[in-house]
Amino acid sequence: MKTMNELVFYSYPSCTSCRKTKHWLKAHNVDFNEKHLFRETPTYSELQKILQLTTDGMDEILATRSQTYKELNLDIDELPLSDVIKLIIDEPKLLRRPIITDGKKLVVGYNPQALTKLSKKKEVQKSVS
Repeated sequence: MKTMNELVFYSYPSCTSCRKTKHWLKAHNVDFNEKHLFRETPTYSELQKILQLTTDGMDEILATRSQTYKELNLDIDELPLSDVIKLIIDEPKLLRRPIITDGKKLVVGYNPQALTKLSKKKEVQKSVS
């Protein structure tokens, strides 16, 4: 059974930041549920939830320097949010990697400081429950 405070780690095996993040999580004994970003692309509702957790909205999760993004030649800001989410589901390469969330907090990319905060919060929740 999936718990609400489970850490979900969207990754891609050949991504350096993903490998560093995975190594960090394992080294710090953090439990996580890894999902292959391209095989287990976040659903529409998962992407909505991820977006709700961002501080910068789309800019935080979109890989704007990626070839895939450049080839789209779109002004993402001009599109309705629902269209952007559908676009991401069709082209998960548009997402920055990795994306880690516990449903309350979000970490995008390899960020040891943010991971520390996320994992410490989880330890507190474990000791309380």
